[in-house]
Amino acid sequence: MMSGFHYQQDADGIVTITMDMTGPVNAMNAEFDQAFSRCVAQLEAQDNLTGVVFASAKSTFFAGGDLNVLLAANGAEADQLLSNFLANKAMLRRIETLPVPVVAAINGAALGGGWELCLLCNYRVALDKPKVNIGLPEVTLGLLPGAGGVVRMTHLLGAEQALPYLLEGKPLAVAKAQQAGLVDQLVSEPEQLLPAAKAWILANQDNPEASVQPWDKPKHRIPGGGFNHPQMAQLAMMAPVMLRQKTRGLLPAPERILDVVLETLKLPFDLAQEVESRHFTSLVRSVQAKNMISTFFFQMNKVNGGASRPPAPPKQKIGKLGIIGAGMMGQGIAFSSAKAGIEVVLKDTSQAGADKGKGYSASLMDKRISRGRASEQQKQALLQRIHATAVDEDLQGCDLIIEAVFEKVELKHQINQQTEPMLAADGIWGSNTSTLPITELAKSSRDSEKFIGIHFFSPVDKMPLVELICGANTSDDTLAKAFDYVQQIGKTPIVVNDSTGFYTSRTFGMQLAEAAQMVAEGLHPQRIDALGKAIGMPVGPLTIQDEVSQKLAFDVANTQIAMGLMDPSQDPFPEGNALIRAMVTEDNRQGRHHGGGYFDYHDGGKTLWPQLLSCYYKPEVTVSDADIKDRLLFINVNEALKCLQEGVVRTVADANIGSILGIGAPAWTGGYIQFVNGYGLQRYIDRCEQLAARYGARFRAPAIVAEYLSAEKEFH
Repeated sequence: MMSGFHYQQDADGIVTITMDMTGPVNAMNAEFDQAFSRCVAQLEAQDNLTGVVFASAKSTFFAGGDLNVLLAANGAEADQLLSNFLANKAMLRRIETLPVPVVAAINGAALGGGWELCLLCNYRVALDKPKVNIGLPEVTLGLLPGAGGVVRMTHLLGAEQALPYLLEGKPLAVAKAQQAGLVDQLVSEPEQLLPAAKAWILANQDNPEASVQPWDKPKHRIPGGGFNHPQMAQLAMMAPVMLRQKTRGLLPAPERILDVVLETLKLPFDLAQEVESRHFTSLVRSVQAKNMISTFFFQMNKVNGGASRPPAPPKQKIGKLGIIGAGMMGQGIAFSSAKAGIEVVLKDTSQAGADKGKGYSASLMDKRISRGRASEQQKQALLQRIHATAVDEDLQGCDLIIEAVFEKVELKHQINQQTEPMLAADGIWGSNTSTLPITELAKSSRDSEKFIGIHFFSPVDKMPLVELICGANTSDDTLAKAFDYVQQIGKTPIVVNDSTGFYTSRTFGMQLAEAAQMVAEGLHPQRIDALGKAIGMPVGPLTIQDEVSQKLAFDVANTQIAMGLMDPSQDPFPEGNALIRAMVTEDNRQGRHHGGGYFDYHDGGKTLWPQLLSCYYKPEVTVSDADIKDRLLFINVNEALKCLQEGVVRTVADANIGSILGIGAPAWTGGYIQFVNGYGLQRYIDRCEQLAARYGARFRAPAIVAEYLSAEKEFH
């Protein structure tokens, strides 16, 4: 036995290496390097060796690289990093050139470096269970597979077939992996893995080709053809253009992956491996990778691990859920909850309205059935869990009631007083408001400690985030129960404190307001939208405003003014809000679903509303592209920082995950707070001062940035 690895040879000469490294998972780190190096040397010197099986003592097969090491890497260490990567690859190469067959016995997830380890093997046997999946998710962290994954996948499948696995980074169920030729054999029970692996070795011990990788065979040709093949030449010409359209040049990892794939088509195997290592080393040092690793791995694990959940009470489940309001939000909440196995009472003002809301779940299941992702039996089981009703008494005994009606304080108070008594004794009340203060809404409650905001995002069935808003009196028990419910339905909860607009709506609205301000200043609307997309937003801010609707923005602002939550005299966007007000009240331009907003909509797409140009566009107004892009980005970043400074959002992780999953912060930023770390705190303050001098005090960096700078720390 050696540290991290159990090494055992049986009577047939087969060595089983069971990986059991320090910590919860097997990973590529210093311990792995030492154990693997000794293991390779021992295998090369082993007498009577007939085969090798790699197995795992963990619930996962292998987790991949140590991201702490990669996150800490900097430019000064680049040469050493490259040297280390090349040395590790040489060690891995010695395994796949052993003169005996090598088999991976995959008992759990094999992702990233874990799958790259499997690719070294001549044969792959996997346990056919839902927890077992394979894949190369490095691209989602701003990296590429650096342990030979790009090169080997290209040699195994060909460029065209390998690229989706490499560029999308999605985990693949082992049954589908077998269909794709990535896994050779499936077994139904864990105890069958080792016997199956050994049986294949014994069946092939007299077959010299069983121990030779496809790319090491003299007559090997990459499937689909090499670089000179006409189809590959076309791929090499078109793929970079298509990729640039998708990434907008903001994500270097996909472009580097494509480069390595194309180089693999031209170069000898070992030289292509070196090219892969050089690209990997460059990406490890990039700001984008550090942002994405910090947020998508470490901070996402914090959030999903319950860092924002109160430590007590113990984790619990919702058995019966009431939803009041069967409109767009209510019907989506009903589907997501019933899908998780919860009994749902979907109540509306009429039976017809409730039935229509339930019908939404039926239509979603029909789509899944048509795509082979669900069965008719699953559809009927889900629908049986949704009880559509217009009767308050059907809510009796609910563990949680979520109100999802119009954003009117009086209406929400009325519904709360009318139906809150239906809750179970320890039940809690949630409001799906996106802007109205929870403390104010809780005033109608008989127990404000059991009142919380549960803010879903539209469309609920697709959006993974839920914002939990604690009012002044919301108890930890209530927060814990709401937190558990969100995780029960497979979504990600962030926790914020009560404030006008909370965290996501407050931050999200700033970019839309800034875009309106720029239109009012005289900038061309289509230029604003295009530059919004250029910083990585899914669509431009004016298009987003049309979808959300100018009328909603106008109504929310009026409600907040009426409630004393907003002082019109302190409006940081006076011209922009005047533009929105005129569009709604004078021009009947209230948004796409009200007939049109900034754009007119028709079968052929959309065109700019002509009056927007005739009334507001001023060709003589000159603002640089760089300033427009930074105005659209920094206005949101500043608001996120203010929310952190004011204690509205409780943690940096919640702020970053909330901005990415809830309001479309560009992935390359790692979220609005992480962006400041990557940009540099002093540099951020300086750029904010430039923008403030040109466009207004709203761009001045919040004090918290200078506080962190003086303390010589980043936002974590």
